[in-house]
Amino acid sequence: MYWPPRFFALAAHLFLASALLVMLATSAQAHSGSSVPPPPGIQIPSLTHGQMAVIARYRGDIIDLAQRQTVTDPTFRRLYNHGNLQFTYCLWGLMPGSLGDEESPFNECSHAYLATAKALLTYMATMPSAARQAKALISDIDADMVRSGASWILCQYSGEAFSTGAVVEPRWRDVFTHPPSLAVVLATIAALTAAAWSIFGARRARTV
Repeated sequence: MYWPPRFFALAAHLFLASALLVMLATSAQAHSGSSVPPPPGIQIPSLTHGQMAVIARYRGDIIDLAQRQTVTDPTFRRLYNHGNLQFTYCLWGLMPGSLGDEESPFNECSHAYLATAKALLTYMATMPSAARQAKALISDIDADMVRSGASWILCQYSGEAFSTGAVVEPRWRDVFTHPPSLAVVLATIAALTAAAWSIFGARRARTV
């Protein structure tokens, strides 16, 4: 059976995600809940559940604008780097239900990386080189939020503030009790197993 190169690239990406899950499933969780004040660092305002869904649609535009900045400062870099780190910890937004399902182990960390994206955009609106594009983007986002009534859609993490001083990890132990997340892990393992059997089988056939 032929497996295209893109399959192996996706499988490798998912393998890293599943490996991270396995390694961290039994680790202590880095974030202890919204009742605890955020640690030292740049404080990042919370997002409502509805706002999170809107920001997710614009995150690519926000990151694209940030990547085009050639003159930056420490605050910009901390927000940008922290947002990317949070996005990676949240498995790049690939897990099902991470945005819409409050029970998803990845919902809280999704709040964190999207709140950071919004904070980054807000900061870029104060930077001379990015202000015009950032304000135009903010206008589009605000209009989208009004249309969708985003501020009124809440969840258990809607009042939670974040900080560049700490990374919010997914609730790793809950992955195995959340059917959609568990299905992705099992599908990844199955795909990697099938790919391995295909590779080894093809090599063995050539040597016979």
